[in-house]
Amino acid sequence: MAALVVMSAAFGAPYVSVVALKEIAGDLGGARTVPALCYSFAWLGTAIGGLIMSPVAERVGLRTTAIAGALMIGLGLVLASRSDAQGLYLAHGLLIGVFGLGAINAPVYVYVSRWFDRRRGTALALISSGSYVAGVVWPPLLEPVITAQGWRPTMLIFALIEVALVVPTAWFFFNAPPASLTEPGIARGGPVRGEPVLGLDANLVLALIAVASLLCCIPMAMPQGHLIAFCSDLGIAPAQGTAMLSVLLGTGFVSRQIWGAISDRIGGLKTVLSASACQAAALAALLFTQNEAGLFAVSAFFGFGFSGLVPAYVLAIREHFPESEAPWRVPAMMLCSGSGMAVGGWLAGALYDRFGFYGAAFAAGLLANLLNLVIVGFLVARELGSARGHAPRVTRREISTTL
Repeated sequence: MAALVVMSAAFGAPYVSVVALKEIAGDLGGARTVPALCYSFAWLGTAIGGLIMSPVAERVGLRTTAIAGALMIGLGLVLASRSDAQGLYLAHGLLIGVFGLGAINAPVYVYVSRWFDRRRGTALALISSGSYVAGVVWPPLLEPVITAQGWRPTMLIFALIEVALVVPTAWFFFNAPPASLTEPGIARGGPVRGEPVLGLDANLVLALIAVASLLCCIPMAMPQGHLIAFCSDLGIAPAQGTAMLSVLLGTGFVSRQIWGAISDRIGGLKTVLSASACQAAALAALLFTQNEAGLFAVSAFFGFGFSGLVPAYVLAIREHFPESEAPWRVPAMMLCSGSGMAVGGWLAGALYDRFGFYGAAFAAGLLANLLNLVIVGFLVARELGSARGHAPRVTRREISTTL
């Protein structure tokens, strides 16, 4: 629960620029690409920072990195509140992203996965819901403050709130995880270092999982970063758009717990395939929905679909790779998933500025989602073949030919 509190508070920081997207754009020249890039740089920085900070957390402990990350997020919000476009990018990418959320997000996934064996998927689903809790709780609270005070003072206010929540929670609750029973995992029948995975080279499988995570996170980011502005373009009040975002992320929080239980039964890769198919269907529905009631329904459906994805990728890595490799394999995957979030948020803003509507962005996101289904479907087929003992080792050339 402490991890959920920390994630929920930390991930509130990028939502200031999401809720204030039109206000920031208006103050800085009118292009929505500027605030959209703030959200994108925060996710990209989070992804890069996870790869950098996870080994640091292994050495000094999660308590230290999480507290440092919280202070960096607060400093980033202070800098952003006093900056032009370039300062906003720097604050969101480097301080809020790399050294802030990067010191919290991936290290927390690795940390929590070490506390559980039997219900690891459920545990990962719960703590990874922090970004959804942030999206449910903070936008409705931020919107009236932004309206009354402006987006710059709101960033300062949230900086104080975030530090006040994260620092004491991390200090009191992030103790050292239990030691591994054995390095390669043989005693527990786990994956062994150096062995093939699904009949393929282990690093090739990780690369496929990473690319798949990038492709599914491109469409995942689009409604999260642009739903409020999209609704405003349709004549729907900002308060209603904010409520839709809360519905999307609130549904994501609840359904992520369902996906966590499902993943404990069917495994990580099959869960990714199922959730990705739901996300693709919801994004297709978003292309053809223009009325308020329909958008509330599509928002809930989208939240149900995308919520199962990221923790299922982490679970798949823990299922198929040795525990000792988790501190670098999990952040490597999350580098790609976070990059997908960054690309999706930026791409939606860029395509809007180019075409003047969001339909082209949602169509591009749907195409990326379909490519994700191809890759994950291949891996699931290999997994089923391995379970039946029919998964021969294949080469990179053969896999590239297949895809």
